[in-house]
Amino acid sequence: MAKRRAELPRPEARVISKTSLLQQLQAVDSNQKCRERVLRLENAFRSKIDSHITSLPSGDAMFRKFNTSPYVLLIHARQKQYTKISDIESDILPAKQFSSMETSAGRMVEEVVLPEYGWSVVPSEMHTANSALDGKKQDPDIFRLVTLKSGPRCLNDEMSENFADAIIGNYQEWVSESGLNHIDFTYGVLYGTQKVSNKKDWHILRNIKEKSFTSMTVLPDNQWNCQFVDNGITVDVTVRIGLDWWHHLGGDLCFVEVFTALIRACINAGLQDDTNYNYTISDLGNIVETSCIDENFNVSLLQRSQLPWLFLMALHFCDSLSN
Repeated sequence: MAKRRAELPRPEARVISKTSLLQQLQAVDSNQKCRERVLRLENAFRSKIDSHITSLPSGDAMFRKFNTSPYVLLIHARQKQYTKISDIESDILPAKQFSSMETSAGRMVEEVVLPEYGWSVVPSEMHTANSALDGKKQDPDIFRLVTLKSGPRCLNDEMSENFADAIIGNYQEWVSESGLNHIDFTYGVLYGTQKVSNKKDWHILRNIKEKSFTSMTVLPDNQWNCQFVDNGITVDVTVRIGLDWWHHLGGDLCFVEVFTALIRACINAGLQDDTNYNYTISDLGNIVETSCIDENFNVSLLQRSQLPWLFLMALHFCDSLSN
């Protein structure tokens, strides 16, 4: 096992309280501009999601196109004590649908949220200065750029170095495109925390330090950002994971706006589990329990049966979810 670098940050656990989520939801619900944004996001998400659902593997799909692992199939059959092929068939299709959704969900989210918050979506163009980018926004004095990954464990060592090379190799072209001498580059992750990251994202910063040491003005030692200055050009690079990314994109209420819209687009208001329902997954009951919700709590954007979904989604952005 590789030795841990002394300068690697030691992130503290991020805690989200359900009470703070409900307060943010009330703030969004009572603000007309926020409410209008949530409804636009909901419509855009639903359109994208419905289109994607029609493209998922269906009952008439071909098994040979599923790229299943023979080892996984047999281990799963052993776990379930299956004896018939028809037993495992009923598990394969949902599994492949999950896999397909994971692949496309990140791009779908980018295409909906970036324009809503004033950013432009950057089309994937291989072997160009834009190949490492997913979005950009030109402020009066800063050209903001972002590459987005769907989760906190997407990178490996080679990809970390490639991102560092892309930033070092392309910042002058980004300056030419924008006419500005200040680049703010974000490596963004759509969910997760610094603590659950495999830290390959931070190694982008470490690679920049090692490749551009003489130009470094802010070192990434024990932090998640760095800066280098060259010929009057300032380049800031920051790793923003989960809530840090959503706050950077749209401020304090952005996370709740986006996930309120997603829940409205995907989860109909209706019945919810009984408060004493015994979930098979041992910690799921505590995650979605609603005892902290005052009986007079009332917002129009989400119904009471949809609030456990908000708590379940929030868990993906913290290391601990409290009342």
